[in-house]
Amino acid sequence: MRAVLVLYFKYFLLWDDDLATSIYHVFVACCYLTPIFGAIVADSWLGKFKTIIYLSIVYALGQVVMAVSAIHDITDTDRDGTPDNMTLHVALSMTGLLLIALGTGGIKPCVSAFGGDQFEDHQTRQRSTFFSVFYLCINAGSLLSTIVTPILRGQECGIYSQQKCYPLAFGVPAALMVVALVVFIMGSGMYVKTAPKGNIMLDVCKCIGFAIKNRYRHRSDQHPKREHWLDWATEKYDKLLIVQIKMVLKVLFLYLPLPMFWTLFDQKGSRWTLQATTMNGDFGFLILQPDQMQTLNPILILTLVPITDRIIYPLIEKCGLNFSPLRRMTVGMFFAAMAFVSASMVQLEIDKTLPVFPSSTQSQVQVLNLQNTGLMLTIPPIEPFAIGPNQGNGEYITFDSDSISVSLNTSTPGPVILNVIKGKRQTLVIGSGNNMKLIDDLTAKPDQGNNALRFINGLSTTVNVSTSGIDYGEISTMMASNRSLMAHGTRVFTITGPNAGQQCEFTKTLGFGGAYSIIIPSTLWENVRCGNIAEVEEIQPNSVHMALQIPQYFLITAGEVVFSVTGLEFSYSQAPSNMKAVLQAGWLLTTAVGNFIVLIVAQVAKLDQQWAEYLLFACLLIAVCVIFSIMAHFYTYIDPVAIEAEFKQKEGLSPEENEKLEMKEKDSVQHDDEEDEKAKQTKM
Repeated sequence: MRAVLVLYFKYFLLWDDDLATSIYHVFVACCYLTPIFGAIVADSWLGKFKTIIYLSIVYALGQVVMAVSAIHDITDTDRDGTPDNMTLHVALSMTGLLLIALGTGGIKPCVSAFGGDQFEDHQTRQRSTFFSVFYLCINAGSLLSTIVTPILRGQECGIYSQQKCYPLAFGVPAALMVVALVVFIMGSGMYVKTAPKGNIMLDVCKCIGFAIKNRYRHRSDQHPKREHWLDWATEKYDKLLIVQIKMVLKVLFLYLPLPMFWTLFDQKGSRWTLQATTMNGDFGFLILQPDQMQTLNPILILTLVPITDRIIYPLIEKCGLNFSPLRRMTVGMFFAAMAFVSASMVQLEIDKTLPVFPSSTQSQVQVLNLQNTGLMLTIPPIEPFAIGPNQGNGEYITFDSDSISVSLNTSTPGPVILNVIKGKRQTLVIGSGNNMKLIDDLTAKPDQGNNALRFINGLSTTVNVSTSGIDYGEISTMMASNRSLMAHGTRVFTITGPNAGQQCEFTKTLGFGGAYSIIIPSTLWENVRCGNIAEVEEIQPNSVHMALQIPQYFLITAGEVVFSVTGLEFSYSQAPSNMKAVLQAGWLLTTAVGNFIVLIVAQVAKLDQQWAEYLLFACLLIAVCVIFSIMAHFYTYIDPVAIEAEFKQKEGLSPEENEKLEMKEKDSVQHDDEEDEKAKQTKM
């Protein structure tokens, strides 16, 4: 669903690039904040199985609401294809996204853990196989969805008007989510369902909170100093729990620079997709939609993971290099930074092809000569210039004044003064008898790589133009038809005159994102094949190919493989066995923080040039990469199992005694909490 989300914001809700990007990243951040809620609910109340079921229902409901929000016709009272009550669509879509964030985030920490619960302790090989298949399924699903969902979006649907089919793009995932939930419930009798055992995250938070409160309470006392600030919790909490929390905090401290990686990584679904809308997606054997470029990420993941694990890492090890997990993560961050340097270079190439539109204090005018003879024009302050018959002058002329003076090399008595509109582009049409008329032009590239076409009639009679699915209607003399938006491909237009036998066809091959004026000359019927029709290119079609995005996708995916997979492995190896969930929540939280950083940097920087914003993010990540490498240099790897065993040995207790002590102290903590609650109730 995320594959088409930023385009839905821009082209259906009609938000600008910045707002679409901001809401996209807020949504992603929420998806990685809610796992904490899901873990607490599963461990403390419902258990993993029921949590998955209930929150999957919320998830599917959110998808349904999103599909409904994208239906044009629910508020299209005038049947023109434009939603009349945009507030309703925005409210529905935000409600849907909130439900999806709650659902997907809530089940994130439960699904993989529930799968692991199905295996006994001696089934390590089977459990490892399960997680490999699970990871494979995630990326296979990502690959399939980023191919299919843009295709569904690209279909045309509607009751009164044909529009891009976002309801289908959102509705199909909703239906499949319901099917998946039904299949999951059908297997209920085969599952191992562990009962809730209390949430370790809550215990950790309470212990840290008590240590801070106890230290603050005794800040003025003459108590002996303690080795670590967490030792102030020893009056109430088990010493082993405190030792375990110390190990976790040591890893969480290393997490502090990590959100910057996700700040860059998640922009492939927002800024990079918007960048692709200004590029040429014709690969010859297939036409890629802008949102389909994201398929490169799962394809490269499925390719690079086995290559790095089976080839690259073993080769580095044979070379005698110490490519430790933290060094791998540093390299991954550097790859991501280089991906944005590549994106910046691609954006510079795109900017060279983009038209320069007038500012709010300027106007732009191009000239079309519909006469059969050439003209010499003088429009101060520019030098006189010539225009051939049925041709344009080839470029827009920029003016700073409110009016222009036009003189012809004919018997026209004196110059003609025409009022122009500041901030607009206009076409000056000169027809028979030196009649002049200004026609408004586009001041933005056509959306989604479409092409904008119109016909200008130079005949002395009306003419009708039509093509498959589009009828321009009758076009009067010296008038321009409405513009139609057309996708990439070849179109055949039929031009029909008022008299019998006056019909011919005109073929035009369209690229991506161009705008054209087709001139119907006064000599049209002298060649029934429409061979003397001329065209004026107002906006150049996208000429920078989407293939130029491949290096940046390769670099960001290589960074993900080296950074993300290694980061999870490192976190698990450095955490106590009962603290895996805490570190998992902390790891997911870095993604949420990273998406919020996108919003902060974009708002603070306020850069007009997109290439400069890409370069800024790259520089920020390189700086963070340097900081992380310094932190990693001073980090000492630990063996949590050995530390726990050593601690128990120092305490001089057998495993059975340790277990009894832990149960006793846990009951004591619970009793103290109950007493505190009773005291609060008494005060109230």
